[in-house]
Amino acid sequence: MYYSSGNYEAFARPAKPEDVDHKSAYLIGSGLASLSAACFLVRDAQMPGAHIHIIEKGSTPGGALDGDQITNVGYVMRGGREMDNHFECMWDLFRSIPSIETEGLSILDEYYWLNKKDPNYSLCRATQNCGENAHTDKKFGLSDKGSLEILNLFMTPDEKLANMKITDIFDNEVFSTNFWLYWRTMFAFKDDQSALEMKRYMQRYIHHIGGLPDFTALRFTKYNQYESMVLPMVKYLKANGVQFHYNTTVTNVLFDIQPDKKTAKTIVINHAGQHENIDLTENDFVFYTNGSNVENSTYGSQTKASGMDTEIHKGGSFDLWRKIAKQDPSFGHPDKFCTNPEDSNWVSATVNTLDSKILPYIRNICKRDPLSGEVVTGGIVTAKDSNWLLSWTINRQPQYRSQPKDQVLVWLYGMFSDRPGNFIKKAMRDCTGMEICEEWLYHLGVPADQIEDLAKNSANTVSVMMPFASAYFQPREAGDRPDVVPEGCVNFAFIGNFAETPRDTVFTTEYSIRTGMEAVYTLLKVDRGVPEVWGSVYDIRDLLDSVVALRDGKKLTDMKLDFKERVALKELLKKIEGTEIEKLLQVHHVI
Repeated sequence: MYYSSGNYEAFARPAKPEDVDHKSAYLIGSGLASLSAACFLVRDAQMPGAHIHIIEKGSTPGGALDGDQITNVGYVMRGGREMDNHFECMWDLFRSIPSIETEGLSILDEYYWLNKKDPNYSLCRATQNCGENAHTDKKFGLSDKGSLEILNLFMTPDEKLANMKITDIFDNEVFSTNFWLYWRTMFAFKDDQSALEMKRYMQRYIHHIGGLPDFTALRFTKYNQYESMVLPMVKYLKANGVQFHYNTTVTNVLFDIQPDKKTAKTIVINHAGQHENIDLTENDFVFYTNGSNVENSTYGSQTKASGMDTEIHKGGSFDLWRKIAKQDPSFGHPDKFCTNPEDSNWVSATVNTLDSKILPYIRNICKRDPLSGEVVTGGIVTAKDSNWLLSWTINRQPQYRSQPKDQVLVWLYGMFSDRPGNFIKKAMRDCTGMEICEEWLYHLGVPADQIEDLAKNSANTVSVMMPFASAYFQPREAGDRPDVVPEGCVNFAFIGNFAETPRDTVFTTEYSIRTGMEAVYTLLKVDRGVPEVWGSVYDIRDLLDSVVALRDGKKLTDMKLDFKERVALKELLKKIEGTEIEKLLQVHHVI
C-alpha cells in the first residue's frame, strides 16, 4: 500500500489482483469502516461479492451512523457527522456509490450540488442568558501568549505528547477564550483529554481554522447519516452480491502467532445461541472494527431517563478487542480507551417538535426558518453558560424521509452529564427526555411559566447515554491503537477509529473510510495509491492564513514586543522588502 496525491491516478482503475476470485473476506461489524472496506473489495480488489461476508451482532447495518424511528418512542440519532471538502478517501469512494434518491447521480454528486447550492454557515454560534446572542462575533480572543501556547502544541513531535493531557499544555487563559469554546464543543474535546489528538486535529484542519467560528468549513448530507450514507452503500453492496449476516456475534478471533508471521485461523461466532467456528486460510481475510464509541448506548424516552451502563459486556466490541489483544502486543491496548467512562461519556438527545409553538424561539436565535428545507443553524449553537455545556443543531429539514413536513428535528448534546442543569436541577443522565427538553427550552429563552407545557405537549424528546462517546480522545501513546495491518499480519486488519493510520483524525467519517481503504489495499495488494491526508499543514498559504485568523486579524507588526524584538522585526522586514516573500506576507495580511 502506498499514498498518492494529485489526480494522475485518482481515477485510474487498478488491475485485478492475482487469484482474487479464489479469496474471501469476513468483516466484523457493519459500521462505516466495514461497509467502506466491503465497497473497496468490490470496486478496487474486484473480489466476487458472494465471497464477502459482513457479520453484524445487531439487526441493522450502520454502526454509529444511525437514524432510527423507535416504535412508541420516537426519532433518535446518537450523533451527527460534520464533513470536510478534503475527506479524500470518502469522496474517492462516494463518487462510485449511486444515489438512492436521484437517478444517475452518485452520493458525491448529490452531496456536492446540495452544498454548492445551499452552503453552510452559522449566524449565531453561541448564546448566553437564556437565548441572548453571546456575540462571539467570529473572534477567537487569544492573546499573544495563548497563540504561542497553541503554536507550541502544533510544533511538538508526537512522541513528546505521549499520554499528555491538554491541561498539560494550555493554561486557564486559553481555556477561557472563544477559541476553546469553539474547539471543545465542535470536536467534543474535554480539557483533560489527549493533547496528541488535539495536535493532530490542528494540523489536519489548519486550512479550516478561519471557518471554525461560523462553520463555513463544514458540509452536511441532506438527510440523516443513515439514510444519506448507509442505505446507498448497503444497496450497492447487495447489488454486487455481498452477504450480510445479522444477529451474529463474533466472540473471538484465534491466531497462529509466529515470530515473523501472524495469521488469523478461526472466527468464533454465536448465532441464535449456537457457537460455530469459521476456519480460515491465508486466502480468507478478516477486517475487524475494534472498539466502538457507541458501545453500551442506553436509550431514554419522553418519560424515561437513559441511565448509564459502564460494564464491558461479553460479546461487545471492547470485550472482543481485549481477547484479540491478549494474543499479541501489536494488537493494541483497549483498556486505554474503555476504562474511564466518567471522562468519555456524554448524553445526546433528539427533540421532535410537534407543532409550531417552539419554532419562534429557534428563529430568534438562528435567524432562519427551520421549515425552509435549507440550512437552519448551520452547525451547533452552544449555550456557553450551560452547566451541561449544552449544544444543539438543526440540519436541513426534513431529516428523515418519513418525517412530517411541519415538524422539526433538533439534535443536542451535553458534555457534562453528571452536573445539575441550570433549570432542571438534575444530572443530565438522570433526566427524562421531557426534562432535557425543558433545560434546552430554558436556554432558548422560553418564559419559565411556559417551559413545562411546551416540553410536554409540543415536543417529544429521546435521549441516549453513550459512556464511550469520546473514548477516542483518551490520552494515549504509540501502540495503544493497533496499526491498520500490524507487522507480520497476512490476512487480518484493524479498521475504524481505534485503529492507527498516520496524520488523520479519529471521530470522523473520513478516518473510518481511510482505514477500510488502507486495509483492503494492503492485504489484497491493490496497485493504486490511497489518497494521502490533505497536505494543508505543509502549505505556507494555509499556515499564514491560520496564524492571522487565530490572532483575530492582527498583523505581525501588532504584536507586543520589547525593544530588541522590535528592532529584529524591523531588520527582518527590511531584508524581505521588494521580494516575493514580502508580497506573500502582504497578500495573506501578515504584514
